[in-house]
Amino acid sequence: MSDTERYAPALEVRDLTRAFGVRKALDGVTIDLPERAFLSIFGPNGAGKTTLVKVLTSLLNPTSGTAKVLGLDVVNDAVEMRQRIGLISHNPLLYPDLTAEENLLFFAEMYGIEKPHVRVAELLEAVELDHRKLDLARTFSRGMLQRLSIARALLHEPEVIFLDEPYSGLDPHAMDILDGLIAQIRARHTFVMISHDLDKGLELCTHALILAKGRVVLFEPREALDVARFRETYRATVGMGVA
Repeated sequence: MSDTERYAPALEVRDLTRAFGVRKALDGVTIDLPERAFLSIFGPNGAGKTTLVKVLTSLLNPTSGTAKVLGLDVVNDAVEMRQRIGLISHNPLLYPDLTAEENLLFFAEMYGIEKPHVRVAELLEAVELDHRKLDLARTFSRGMLQRLSIARALLHEPEVIFLDEPYSGLDPHAMDILDGLIAQIRARHTFVMISHDLDKGLELCTHALILAKGRVVLFEPREALDVARFRETYRATVGMGVA
């Protein structure tokens, strides 16, 4: 038994479906992921990857089936669940006319963080933006906004961290910063990451998932994965994408 399998489930997904009109973006997805695992989700465009993360973070309701995060139903327990998760996505979810520091202090207050100025200063230093803390977010580059978004998502030390292509828009130095942050905290947290980078995704993961047309093509723990077969399976799904 692996270390991750000794923990309680972080994700419990059962026959999950999400439809947009007649099209099923998710079609009967069933997975279990233990706490403190790192799940990398792969698949072609239109596979349902982002839709799955949106459902698991309660940004979308499922059409049918169930999903629980940390034992909390994503529909019925959404308010409580949101206090225990973090999300890094293509949208930085920041206020452009607030400074970096003001953005983080706003979210720190929302989460009821004790000693918010201390926590904000700590994270600004971690993402190497402390020298820009008084600058408006709208003056930041895409990579800097992504780094500030990473700090926002980690403010309340969420138990489950969802990452939708987190390396997108980052320069090599910023990628190193994110790698370092993940390395520092991964033993205490569960990660769910969407990635188009097979090498990076497989390097980080304890579990790997391939979606295509909203369905699970492959879901295995990393230790049981035949990497050559995995790559071949992934390549076979690319032609199944939706533009």
